Amino acid sequence: MKRAPSTSAGRRSPRPLAAVLAIGGLVALLTAPSQTETVTAPVRTAAATANSATVFYYTKTKNWSATYLHWAPDGGAWTTVPGVRMESACADWVKQTVDLGSAAGLQATFNNGSGTWDNNGGGNYALGTGTVTVKDGVIAHSDPCTGTGTGSGNQATVYYSTATSGWTTANIHYAPTGGSWTTAPGLGMTTACTGWWKKTLDLGTATGLRAAFNNGNGVWDNNNGSDYTIPLGTTTVKDRTVTSGAADPCAAEAPDTQAPTAPARVTANPTGTSVVVGWDAATDNKGVTKYQVTRTGGTSGTVITDVGSTVLSDTGLDEKTAYTYTVKAVDAAGNTSPASAPATVTTGERAPAPASSTPLGTDPRKDPIYFVLTARFYDGDTTNDRGGSQHVKSGNAANDDPMFRGDFKGLVEKLDYIKALGFSAVWITPVVLNRSDYDYHGYHGYDFYKVDPRLESAGASYQDLINAAHAKGMKIYQDVVYNHSSRWGAKGLFTPTVYGVRDTQWSWYYDDKAEGFEYDGLTVEPKSGKSYYNGDLWSTAEPAGNTCLNWGKPTGGKSAEGYTLYNCQWPSPTSGMFSKAYYHRCWIGNWEGEDSRSCWLHEDLADFDTESTPVQNYLIGAYDKYIDMGVDGFRIDTAVHIPRVTWNRRFLPAIYDRVTQRFGTGAARNFFVFGEVGAFVNDKWNRGSVNHSAQFFTWKERKEYSADDEVAAIEQFTYENDLGTGNQPTSSNAFLDGNSYHTPDRSRFSGMNIIDMRMHMNFGDAQNAYSNGKDSDDSVNDATYNVVYVDSHDYGPNKSSTRYSGGTDAWAENMALMWTFRGIPTLYYGSETEFQKGRQIDCGPTCPLASTGRAYFGDQLAGSVTASDFGTVASASGTIATTLAQPLVRHLQRLNQIRRAVPALQTGQYSTEGISGGMAFKRRYSGGGTDSFALVTVTGGASFTGVPNGTYTDAVTGDVRSVSNGTLTVAAPGKGNLRVYVLNGPGKIGTDGPYLK
Repeated sequence: MKRAPSTSAGRRSPRPLAAVLAIGGLVALLTAPSQTETVTAPVRTAAATANSATVFYYTKTKNWSATYLHWAPDGGAWTTVPGVRMESACADWVKQTVDLGSAAGLQATFNNGSGTWDNNGGGNYALGTGTVTVKDGVIAHSDPCTGTGTGSGNQATVYYSTATSGWTTANIHYAPTGGSWTTAPGLGMTTACTGWWKKTLDLGTATGLRAAFNNGNGVWDNNNGSDYTIPLGTTTVKDRTVTSGAADPCAAEAPDTQAPTAPARVTANPTGTSVVVGWDAATDNKGVTKYQVTRTGGTSGTVITDVGSTVLSDTGLDEKTAYTYTVKAVDAAGNTSPASAPATVTTGERAPAPASSTPLGTDPRKDPIYFVLTARFYDGDTTNDRGGSQHVKSGNAANDDPMFRGDFKGLVEKLDYIKALGFSAVWITPVVLNRSDYDYHGYHGYDFYKVDPRLESAGASYQDLINAAHAKGMKIYQDVVYNHSSRWGAKGLFTPTVYGVRDTQWSWYYDDKAEGFEYDGLTVEPKSGKSYYNGDLWSTAEPAGNTCLNWGKPTGGKSAEGYTLYNCQWPSPTSGMFSKAYYHRCWIGNWEGEDSRSCWLHEDLADFDTESTPVQNYLIGAYDKYIDMGVDGFRIDTAVHIPRVTWNRRFLPAIYDRVTQRFGTGAARNFFVFGEVGAFVNDKWNRGSVNHSAQFFTWKERKEYSADDEVAAIEQFTYENDLGTGNQPTSSNAFLDGNSYHTPDRSRFSGMNIIDMRMHMNFGDAQNAYSNGKDSDDSVNDATYNVVYVDSHDYGPNKSSTRYSGGTDAWAENMALMWTFRGIPTLYYGSETEFQKGRQIDCGPTCPLASTGRAYFGDQLAGSVTASDFGTVASASGTIATTLAQPLVRHLQRLNQIRRAVPALQTGQYSTEGISGGMAFKRRYSGGGTDSFALVTVTGGASFTGVPNGTYTDAVTGDVRSVSNGTLTVAAPGKGNLRVYVLNGPGKIGTDGPYLK
């Protein structure tokens, strides 16, 4: 929200409207001043003439005995070397006033008169008129030598923090109480210590002041338009918090000698020869930085492991051996807590399993993604097919099409098909054991520590799939869910007991309890004859500690079949059936409100309290298991429904810590995490809610919040919501600087990349998707990592409920854009043949899967295929050969070949500067001995001006152009076609097809 400027008529001169933008070390310029406010240029000092500049130069870091200004008025001649000797101005500053005549500014360099120069790295300094300061290469506009506080009146010493804004200079623009404002930008403040600037002000008889701060280059902090009220004495201003009577923030801090508290409630849970250790977070006066877990027992003796989260997954232990764990907390000063109470556990037998794999560890932008619903892709093993309780009702039985049909064995068998399309990464739906009436998709997690047996086969475990993919140079991205469990809770954390009466009405649903039988979705319980057995879930006896009201009493309502309904019969957030220690207990009311991050979305999605330490430990421990198996990344489901501060504090550090611990920093750097932030709107910000916009999740926090995660979540929501869309961080990481690639600044990256929801929403038309997508890129930490798709298992463009049906030409055009524009192109299984186009994507069990966008794809994959490389078929026979001959498949294969051959199309930054054309852009990547520069136009013609001279070759046609005047013009190639002119390029890539020709 943009606030109007504060005013005080007749009491101060007009000044720029601005607001603070403290963003992890970088500040972005806000919107222009409102039309009702006049912006005045700084008033020149009295010593300056109408066309003059008074130049102040900072000498402390130079230690020169003399300083000379060598200068030239704009359009005029330079002074004779070494120039004019500058005079002392005040401590650490010299100055010189120069007459510019009619010139509007000057070029300047500085030297010590003995051959040592400061010429701004060879670029000289471009200075304007008026008062100008040059300090350590930074140009600003204020007099650094006034207002030093040497008078005898009332004084105020003001400390201003730039730790979160990253300003390299600071000015204070102020008015004493009852007095006039200084001329903008005010007085220069001096460096007090790292992150702090200081100014002592003489106020005469005034009893305080109003103030705003700026960086001397147009970026302001005026307390969101309210200005700051500052009293006499010493005051600090940090992150819009004013502290009067403050201690000197630069005074030497007393050493931290206080140790953290001992971690409490340490638990150790075994699975085979692995143990998951969890504990409650310790507290500390400064903050805990790590934990030391000590394990004793077994052949390895005493082992101490450092972890950054509150959970440790300990693997590779001895069989049937007792181990004891204790935990200590450590703070930044090295103070260590007492050891926790011990937790003792005995391991079981070692389960035979394939050796863990190692992530491929390459830049994820190089790997186009193929997205499959594993259970609907290809059936390699019919013995693990399961239809579930809805098999007949849904109509699947009539089609002999069980919901769990595809599996890992089928996916392994068809990896060569995916490779032949040109994809080197496969995104698969969640693998954890699910539990609901219709759970084939994987998003109803029940046992997060167990792979769903309906996906595995002998010789085709999840580990086997990962290993097989890596052997082919292909990555596996696992879909993961942190937000919710199944409606029946999460095994090992909390599962509710529901009321179930086995009368003549409900005996078909509530199974007899079978002691010793454990649900796994696959194994058939002998008495009921069901794999979807539920006898372990229900009880006719009210459980101890029950909080669900009117346990087992009729509600007065009837089911759809006309059966009597009972209280506590179905899990519900508001019934009291779920423990508040593990789950939220409310229904969502506002999709852009705080409750969307802390309430249930659907009755089948029991919402975890992700700010609860036991929940965090459970999930971190579970997903550590899959990291250890060697997956290459996580796609995060429903990421928007967990506070960003929780991601940034808990889950994201835990992911990267574990990858680093197991595979090293290189693997962690390229472990690809991308989140689903469901912002289903066509504008840049999700209905004005920054907390619910995709780009928001790519950034670190900009301030500290409460140590309590529940409190911090509310604090963050309120703080960022109040700042609004105009005060969010910006980035140039996706953009070229002219024609030049620059090293991206990832220092403020949260660790979470995003699915490009804005392009997805607008992909009804490629031009629309392109225009909207690039409009959002300055708000994403690095949009070159965006995952870009047209449709998915949930929605088509514009939140359509049907699979994309824009036509083959439109698909070809969409693909041509996705494979050349910034981001990582991603395709939902079957789209290469327009599979199920126009069909409803999902209708639950109310219609057969065969009639939806989640239909079984295996019929098109019958036969055999061998890929000789990505996008290249060595041999194919049967139906799959016909599938591979489809026009979009051939188009896709060549696009993948071109993208792989041109590094700029994979990892390059882009620009549209100097380019005409609908979907036209230039991209460049430079690094590691590679310099790749490409000019791209999709469908329509384009003109590129101001580009480097040289020889360009089109990767599509092989056409060669010699550019000597910085201009290259390209005729329209036609819908779905494109041109990729590469500077010093490899020539024509691939063979002409139905679209690329």
